[in-house]
Amino acid sequence: MSADERRRMIVQSVLPLLVEHGAGVTSSQIARAAGIGEGTVFRVFKDKDELFATCFAEALKPDQVLDAIAVIDLEQPLDDRLIEAADALSAHLQRMGALMAVMHGSGRRLEHRHDDRRDRRKESMSVMRDAMAELFEPEKDRLRLPPSQSAALFLSLLFSGRIRFSETGDEPTTMELVDVFLNGALAAA
Repeated sequence: MSADERRRMIVQSVLPLLVEHGAGVTSSQIARAAGIGEGTVFRVFKDKDELFATCFAEALKPDQVLDAIAVIDLEQPLDDRLIEAADALSAHLQRMGALMAVMHGSGRRLEHRHDDRRDRRKESMSVMRDAMAELFEPEKDRLRLPPSQSAALFLSLLFSGRIRFSETGDEPTTMELVDVFLNGALAAA
């Protein structure tokens, strides 16, 4: 196994442990989850801080959600496509939020430059918007806005709804969000 493959394997093994245990995860738990010796962990990463920072950066990547969006059947109705995508995007947000919460709650600060984080977030949003635009593409002749703008608007609605209302219990269901997005807020007369 190459050094990069070993690094990725360790990170994938540690991410669920971080969500479950936070920064208090032990070296032996990390090694056991990765199926390697403790010494191997620290030949790949200089210390836990580097490992945690790498895990955090990996969790922020949209690769998993992009893969889920890419396999959505474009032959099904647009509302079904958007519900599938919204569920995948919501799961991505929940994973990121859970990891950030446990790391913050454990008092561990992940050092990174603000500009780097902003650039990564901007790039992530751009690739997610492009992936979502593909879901709108079959209906492009029926859309009021081009697929990329429709995708950006949908993502804005989805992300703002999940962030602002998740603590109040007033969060709309995915189906309600998609329905309002596609059909407006007014009930049919």
